[in-house]
Amino acid sequence: MSDYIPVIVTLSIGALIVGVMTSLNRIIGPRATNPVKEEVFECGNPSTGTAWARWSIKFYLVAILFIVFDVEVVFMYPWAVIYRELGIFGFVEMMIFIVILAVGYMYAWRKGALQWR
Repeated sequence: MSDYIPVIVTLSIGALIVGVMTSLNRIIGPRATNPVKEEVFECGNPSTGTAWARWSIKFYLVAILFIVFDVEVVFMYPWAVIYRELGIFGFVEMMIFIVILAVGYMYAWRKGALQWR
């Protein structure tokens, strides 16, 4: 249990700092409101139309492919850190992983999932 004391202390200090900052903002922060401040503002563009607009499925497909390949690449960083310790077994395993990723990428490319029309 004594191994967890530094973690508990760190989390407690973090929670205390968040609590103090939030309280200070409530106590001394400006409270003036007006219609312009309460207007919805998104990415520098004034909102137009409804939130239920239709989007092309290509947008979602590209986004999902980006997330999938981005997350898969993140798995390569820990491998690179302990590359020498893993030896030839680790190298072969990562090559299999990369080949599977490349096959998936080629499949998406051949199906036209990466073309924006």
